[in-house]
Amino acid sequence: MDVSKYTYHHPTPWDAKFEVASLPDLLAKTTAKNPQAPFLHFLGRTYTYGEIFADAQRFAAGLIEMGIAKGDRVGLFLPNVPIYASAYYGAMMAGAIVVNFSPLYTVEELSWQVEDSGTRVLVTVDVPELYGTAEQVLEESSLEKLVVGSLADMLPSLKGLAYKLFKRSQIAKLPKGKSSASVRRWSDVQGDLAWANWLDGRPPQLPSIDIENDIALLQYTGGTTGRPKGAMLGHSQLAMNAQQVAGLNPYGDPSSEVFMGALPFFHVFANTALLNHAMVTGASIAMVPRFEAGQVLETIAKYKTTGFPGVPTMFQALLDHPKLSSTDVSSIKVCISGGAPMPAPVHTKFEETTGVRIVEGYGLTESSGVVSANPYEGVRKKGTIGQVVMGTEVIFLDKEDPTKLAPEGEPGELAVHGPQIMRGYWNRPDTDADTFVERDGKRYLRTGDVATMDEDGFLEIVDRIKDMIAVGGFKVFPSQVEDVLLENAAVKEALVIGIPDDYLGECPKAYVTLNADAETDGDALRQWLNARIGKHERVCGVEVREELPKTMIGKLDRKALRAEVLD
Repeated sequence: MDVSKYTYHHPTPWDAKFEVASLPDLLAKTTAKNPQAPFLHFLGRTYTYGEIFADAQRFAAGLIEMGIAKGDRVGLFLPNVPIYASAYYGAMMAGAIVVNFSPLYTVEELSWQVEDSGTRVLVTVDVPELYGTAEQVLEESSLEKLVVGSLADMLPSLKGLAYKLFKRSQIAKLPKGKSSASVRRWSDVQGDLAWANWLDGRPPQLPSIDIENDIALLQYTGGTTGRPKGAMLGHSQLAMNAQQVAGLNPYGDPSSEVFMGALPFFHVFANTALLNHAMVTGASIAMVPRFEAGQVLETIAKYKTTGFPGVPTMFQALLDHPKLSSTDVSSIKVCISGGAPMPAPVHTKFEETTGVRIVEGYGLTESSGVVSANPYEGVRKKGTIGQVVMGTEVIFLDKEDPTKLAPEGEPGELAVHGPQIMRGYWNRPDTDADTFVERDGKRYLRTGDVATMDEDGFLEIVDRIKDMIAVGGFKVFPSQVEDVLLENAAVKEALVIGIPDDYLGECPKAYVTLNADAETDGDALRQWLNARIGKHERVCGVEVREELPKTMIGKLDRKALRAEVLD
């Protein structure tokens, strides 16, 4: 068959008629059906749809009262906590554009993205690592205001009291200095900075949303060079992709599902496959603040979770945990793996150990999260990324000339057209020519991944054009790590590539040459570098060389280095 252009529809009993609506409208619709239905389970406390919807409305009203106008940017610098959902939907209700920030960001990374996006208000939570970083960014950037939630207030009463006491004892132990002052300040947040003070019951007067044209979310991603870019995702893109994911469910009533919420909400995979997916179907999420294998196993057993979206490193960590064999995971119908390729040994061992099926899927930030997935029941093909979700079409471009289709039967660059594809990159219209291709009157997103498709419509990624490194589901940009390395006076040249890692999928490794008379070694450089970059960017090694490969015109050649090291 000619698979240069293909559209596949997953068979499903779920109502596949997509509703053209904003995310706040879909939340209102789900809430109206049953306001008392559970939405979020968090460390022993359950939040209903009615509670989250009401808090979102009040937060929206507070934003509008402080002067946030339609199209202004509101940032979320949060781990998985209940106020994430209220702030996410509330900002959209106010007509604002949500900007997700990774809790792993350094001050420099957070400041840069605040400036690039023009974020005016940042929502965070009162834990030292996050608040200390956010406070410094507030002082050093154009950010206007922090809104700080109390973690203790989100917990059951006894846990909340214990946390407050623990927090005070930790503050008392800190040495004097800037970081200590920062922590003391958040321990007594007052006035309009406190999340609770925004929720005072004011009746919201909310703007109308243009579903087809208004941007709902700036989700930052990256390219082969330079800084991350903000993918502009509209209400229609996010709502459609959530419904496309819901359309994969073959199990009947989706509102009875309980998802394991271990993926970080700030990540596009979790935004769609967890938060928005649950919201459009009325399902609930048993969430944890961050992934910790023992806590995840306890949560699965307590809430009888039925679905588990995750990245391969999560499933490996569960396999490594001693309590897996004694934990009842029989409630789980399916695990969905994305974010990075699933190692075959992990796939096989997890299924043999737990009896739970893992299906692989694929998506990008630029596609609102999900492009394809293996079926939850019936035929699936390990090592593939499955079949495209409903309403999605793919073509395969020539690897050397993207204006042409790949020769029939040969791998080509995967390009995607569908209702979930982004509008473009924030303030970077110049990138459109390299990001999209026009064919038959349709605009296709170039993925940078080389793929094939078999006669059943199953896609397989066989190569990668882009240089991004996939570390446990996160994307690391080599050029940013190289830039930090080059700040070291001993380093003359630097290249960073991803090398295979059984746990993370890939791990960044740096290769450097040194300036004359430099007195250092690879281990010292590794320690110096890792202290200055985000946790997910940390390199597994720095190798000092006499020279690095270069192209004919003298440019450092990452492709040649990768080929040498990996071959």
